[in-house]
Amino acid sequence: MNGLYEAQRAMRAMRKAAIQRGVIAILDVGTSKIACLVLRFDGPEKLRSADGVGPMAGQSDFRVIGAATTRSRGVRFGEVDTMAETERAIRTAVQMAQKMANVRVDHVIACIAGAQPRSYGLAGEVELHEGQVGEADVARALAACEMPDIGPAREVLHAHPVNFALDHRSGLGDPRGHVGQRLAVDMHLLAVEADAIQNLVFCIHRCDLELAGIASSAYVAGIAALVEDEQELGAACIDLGGGISGVSVFIKKHMIFADAVRMGGEHITSDISKGLQVPVSVAERLKTFHGGVQATGMDDREMIEIGGDSGDWEKDRRRVSRAELIGIMRPRVEEILEELRALLDAAGFDSLPSQQIVLTGGASQIPGLDGLAARILGHNVRLGRPLRVQGLPQAATGAGFASAVGLALFAAHPQDEWWDFEIPAERYPARSLKKAVRWFRDNW
Repeated sequence: MNGLYEAQRAMRAMRKAAIQRGVIAILDVGTSKIACLVLRFDGPEKLRSADGVGPMAGQSDFRVIGAATTRSRGVRFGEVDTMAETERAIRTAVQMAQKMANVRVDHVIACIAGAQPRSYGLAGEVELHEGQVGEADVARALAACEMPDIGPAREVLHAHPVNFALDHRSGLGDPRGHVGQRLAVDMHLLAVEADAIQNLVFCIHRCDLELAGIASSAYVAGIAALVEDEQELGAACIDLGGGISGVSVFIKKHMIFADAVRMGGEHITSDISKGLQVPVSVAERLKTFHGGVQATGMDDREMIEIGGDSGDWEKDRRRVSRAELIGIMRPRVEEILEELRALLDAAGFDSLPSQQIVLTGGASQIPGLDGLAARILGHNVRLGRPLRVQGLPQAATGAGFASAVGLALFAAHPQDEWWDFEIPAERYPARSLKKAVRWFRDNW
């Protein structure tokens, strides 16, 4: 517990120091692409005087001054697989973003999509000594939460207090200053595999960068793609990535569940490659320009020239109907959506007041996917794009950049977590987080 607590506080302090200096980088290490954004924190007054615009929702104190993407290498299922290749790809993306921003970046905040995320609900309760809730009382209530058995070699990535109750009043977002006798808290804890986090941390350190924070891709994608009403009333964000599809459930503006399916857009591309016996690059082009999941009568007559550069003229000039391409893609898309539905059922999504589902991520752009998802998932479904942030290039405003934009919003406006409160050492719970501190202790 002590190592985890102090390491997270150290990263928070490092992030605050980098923001005060004015520049910090965002790093989204995905299976299909690696994106880097360079943020400048000038404050709303400077932005208003310099650009003649008022503060924008949720991000009034920063703007994007550099952005770059590169093809991901050495990453499988959202986790680092080949260290040297991933290091080169990260260096490429960061150097391109630094060149565009014309500034050097030393600190980055990263997000990770894989690592087998698992959610846990914790509860704690304490008596109030003073009658009025103070910072120390909140810390004691958080420390009173019983630590679940998250399993060996797993770490805590997020620990958010999602609800406070004071005596018989529940639903408090911030109880500090309220008067009562007994304070209770509900907390959401997200645990991930330690090795995946360690590999990402080591890879970033090899790029001569300091890690100032780390977050779950499913969490930050929800921050970017869900509007305020959806976060408040209850909604799920499904981030369809290249190698992994993450799901996060929000209510009362807090994440209460997160999980992931180890399938994504690259599996659809692989099916096309095998089904049509074409290279992966050609399959990706076919999926992007001609793909879909809803076949119509016209698709039987619409012929697509496969193309390619195999050297075999007859093979390169082959033609397939769009209906045949859809027939290859649809079963895999249905399989991914069925797996995601099982996760939502396990999370108790049907019991939320509102059951809106938002699809984002690069693979969500397949034509007809929202209609198919509505039938399989059984809820209202819409396609989500990340919130507009100032300075973001037009090429980086698509659904595939939801995690990167959400990570920028997370950096500027982090939610309270367990380690943001001064928890005295003697108040640590008996079943402490000893198993969850190893990579922090080794790396800090």
